[in-house]
Amino acid sequence: MSARPGLRVTSPPPLVLERCRELTEPALRAAVRTLHPWPRRMASFSLGWCAADGTPTAADGGKGIRRALAVLGAEAVGAPEEAAVAAAVSVELVHTFSLVHDDVMDGDERRRHRDSTWKAFGTGPAVLAGDALFALAVETLAGADGAHGAAAVRHLTAALRELVRGQADDLLFESRPWTGPEAVRVAEYESMAAGKTGSLLACALALGPVLAGASPLRVDALAEAGRHLGTAFQAVDDLLGVWGDPAATGKPVHGDLLRGKKTLPVLAALAAPGPAARSLAALLGSGAPLDAAAARRAAALVEEAGGREATAAEARRHAEAAQRCLAGAPFAPGAMGELVALVDFLLERTL
Repeated sequence: MSARPGLRVTSPPPLVLERCRELTEPALRAAVRTLHPWPRRMASFSLGWCAADGTPTAADGGKGIRRALAVLGAEAVGAPEEAAVAAAVSVELVHTFSLVHDDVMDGDERRRHRDSTWKAFGTGPAVLAGDALFALAVETLAGADGAHGAAAVRHLTAALRELVRGQADDLLFESRPWTGPEAVRVAEYESMAAGKTGSLLACALALGPVLAGASPLRVDALAEAGRHLGTAFQAVDDLLGVWGDPAATGKPVHGDLLRGKKTLPVLAALAAPGPAARSLAALLGSGAPLDAAAARRAAALVEEAGGREATAAEARRHAEAAQRCLAGAPFAPGAMGELVALVDFLLERTL
């Protein structure tokens, strides 16, 4: 995905992320300070602001992709800064809530190179922290200035409904076999990814414009672009789940394979013809949990069968589809240039 002719890239992607963080961080911190002290500390830990004991820290709080998308989506339609900030804060709170609950459901003990929230505080407290973040996200939108707060809340809750549907499918996939008539198919996976990841990125890009009362044409184009971007990001995440460097991802190597998680590289490899796919099916179809050696063998077979290449191609296909969506409506060139460059940066660093 490359910048369209005529789009002005005003600053490199890392600087865009930093600009959007500086714009939204004060409001995000102010919102979190309104929480009860206990969930406030857990929320601050989840956002990378403090250690488990409450000591301030410079720990990694994530790249801030979704809040940046919210800011750029709002700027693309000329929305006021207040709408951009409210949308970005709400989206960041929802994203953090989803990560906290996702780690509980998946049993993941590490997030961003340290303990996940449930590992640091316990399962029950982590669920409470996630609930607090979700409630705060809705409250942030409902309290935003302007006449379109209710429409923005409806937009957010519709995205959350899709996210829950996708997450439910993702969890159910884990109990289904790798092979046979009950196996998960690539098309089912793609539908799950569009809900689990695509819904929130669609919401991120469109929420500020909804809050500002932008036209349906521009809102829908941004939402559809975000959905494609989310599917592309999920494909990249699946690649990192098999081949990612733990020093960069903060998670163990081959973690998804060891958990038996249904991801696109494996499903695409199993659907391919040839001996590597058959060997992979035999390895995974035994029903026995994989140890480290078996996971390494499975990763090699997935790559040999073409699963890695197919997943990278799928990510690029959705990124290009997002670009076409953005070309279909009038947007501010500066914001679009930064958005296209940001997506290029995020995808190409892995693909």
